[in-house]
Amino acid sequence: MSDQIVPDSEHRSLVGRLPQLPRDLAQLARFDRPIGWWLLFWPCAWGLWLAGQGFQWALLAWFLLGSIAMRGAGCVYNDIVDADLDRKVARTAVRPVASGRVSKKTAWFWLLMLSLIGFVVLLQIRWEAQLVALGSLAMVAAYPFMKRITWWPQAWLGLVFTWGVLVGWVTIRSDNLDALAALYAGAVLWVIGFDTIYALQDREDDALVGIRSSALRLGQSVKSGVTAFYLGAVALWALAFWLLRADWIALLTLIPVAGHLLWQVTTLDAKDPENPLERFRSNRWAGALMAAACFVVGNAGA
Repeated sequence: MSDQIVPDSEHRSLVGRLPQLPRDLAQLARFDRPIGWWLLFWPCAWGLWLAGQGFQWALLAWFLLGSIAMRGAGCVYNDIVDADLDRKVARTAVRPVASGRVSKKTAWFWLLMLSLIGFVVLLQIRWEAQLVALGSLAMVAAYPFMKRITWWPQAWLGLVFTWGVLVGWVTIRSDNLDALAALYAGAVLWVIGFDTIYALQDREDDALVGIRSSALRLGQSVKSGVTAFYLGAVALWALAFWLLRADWIALLTLIPVAGHLLWQVTTLDAKDPENPLERFRSNRWAGALMAAACFVVGNAGA
């Protein structure tokens, strides 16, 4: 398996056809697992669409490109920092840097290339949004260390991974910051919920090597914990919609995404190795449903 695709790859055949080095670089940036950049992209769309200036297709395309590039850059950085820990966890031991197939020098160069793409995207938005985007860099740099010092690295990931909500909104407007704050806070809880589900895959290995996670901290209460995070997320999203448009009908747009999150927690089975990964990946659809709700509420009556 050391020179093959990681077990949870979604595109084994596509990545597997690449020569070894391009394959390793694709794995390093997680191009074989697009769920990550979907989860980074959707909050950008939420902020952009709830701001109420229509579809904004060009900006959406730039945000999608930026999400792919910067998620890749973040993964490369994470693997450089976590190489020693990754070697001790079965699911991550085959990663390119941890396994030694890609040197750290090559990984740093690849990180720079991906960051340059992100810089090009940054130039496409107004300067206020550029400053907001740059404000996340310190938190991104600190994230890989959170699992060493707190039981809640998922909370830090939530702050970082949903920063696009703020960038998307400020790209269009700078008012109604109370609604924006509620939208962002709800997004953070959403990430804590789904990343706790994701962390269920590694609980045994994490406990052995001293990696901390919300899945370990919650113990046997994972399902109730994730339920609480998701309920908090929906409640804060409802507050965001209400602060922007005090109309009960607007809140009905949250029913599909709330129903999807309810399905996740009611069908979650931590004992089934495939179940948590499937529930985690399904959040691409949760993100899409929330994006639709943001568009309807943000653009109603426009």
